[in-house]
Amino acid sequence: MTDSSAALTSAQLDAYWMPFTGNRQFKEDPRIITGADGMYYQDDRGRSIFDGLSGLWTCGFGHNVSAINQAIAEQAGRLDFSPTFQFGHPGAFKLAERITQFMPQGINRVFFCGSGSEAADTALKIARGYWRARGKASKTRLIGRAKGYHGVNFGGISVGGIGGNRASFGEGIASDHLRHTWLKENYFTPGMPAVGADLADDLLELITLHDASNIAAVIVEPLAGSSGVFPPPQGYLQRLRDICDRHDILLIFDEVITAFGRMGANTGAEAFGVKPDIINVAKQLTNGAMPMGAVVVDQRIYDCFMETGAPHYALEVPHGYTYSAHPLACAAGLASLEILEKEQMIERVKAIAPVFEQSIHQLANTPSVVDIRNYGLAGGITLAAYEGEPLRRPFEVAMSMWKKGFYVRYGGDTIQLGLPFIVEAPQIDSLMNALGESIGECA
Repeated sequence: MTDSSAALTSAQLDAYWMPFTGNRQFKEDPRIITGADGMYYQDDRGRSIFDGLSGLWTCGFGHNVSAINQAIAEQAGRLDFSPTFQFGHPGAFKLAERITQFMPQGINRVFFCGSGSEAADTALKIARGYWRARGKASKTRLIGRAKGYHGVNFGGISVGGIGGNRASFGEGIASDHLRHTWLKENYFTPGMPAVGADLADDLLELITLHDASNIAAVIVEPLAGSSGVFPPPQGYLQRLRDICDRHDILLIFDEVITAFGRMGANTGAEAFGVKPDIINVAKQLTNGAMPMGAVVVDQRIYDCFMETGAPHYALEVPHGYTYSAHPLACAAGLASLEILEKEQMIERVKAIAPVFEQSIHQLANTPSVVDIRNYGLAGGITLAAYEGEPLRRPFEVAMSMWKKGFYVRYGGDTIQLGLPFIVEAPQIDSLMNALGESIGECA
């Protein structure tokens, strides 16, 4: 049944400048989502669309979760907005403490923001501020990694390693990049690839170039998500950790995609057995129901900011956002983390991930498939490019999937999958059968 309220005028379509979208193509052939429930969207034609990306890596529990909706509604009726500059509300403190229960030991101080992009810039500022507070003001250099994604603010795109996100905007913040870990010898490897730990030694070359006395932090995604799902090679993250320890450099894990279940663990740090100094979170923190991000830091970093000779009423960190720890977002976060724990969502991911792994790798012999990667409930399929049009084939595959009733993400040369934590084998089979057909149609 078509939702008549979804009918849009041409003026309305023209007015909205859409993010990360080919606006011209979209407005010629709009794809309008009008509702969602469980693992499915509904479009303006009354069709049911399987959500193969959990929203945007956000809605692992599915959509329209009654406990989260109720928590938001109750909070809105009690306190819709509260300033968090110099004042607080109970939900902010409760959620902060609850988040620390899912973090590695000692990473227990939470700074709230409104998104993963804001989390990235916040973490970078905290890293620089930490060294300044330590009396090492020369440690300002920031190091990211090729194919890394850290949001779209200037700090994030500077340390990020996706060229298309930087090319249109000119010079950003001075930064360097480690090489990415996508190696041909690891193509079609299920889970963590065996080769590539030595790529962490790129950091040693940058230390030789800049000297560790000038480097503040290295920021990486434990599993690179938005660039195409690249699990870390075995031993790679530990090697980065060891180099950072030896040279007094902070290690930041951007876990906006990997935290709170998708890796079959509380965090990517837990899944891969490496503890960073700072962890960025967002997305699954509220199951996508409210915008929210957070930066969770090791207590020693927080304590360093607090150990100041300034009056006790003075600001320790002149940073924050109007919507930091928004009451409605805090309510959503508390409800979401309760579901994560009480409904054993991480255990569900662990149980279904092998089914997903086996199913996605059955596409290996499909024409145009160059590589397949997976970990937990995240998967990436790299497709061969049309000559002179490297972005076209994934777009065509995604549009074919939409027509078949499946939402998947296309980006660069990849199709990306981030299945809901509540998915079961029949939905995985249907998704992969359709995906194999769509790739074949676009071969």
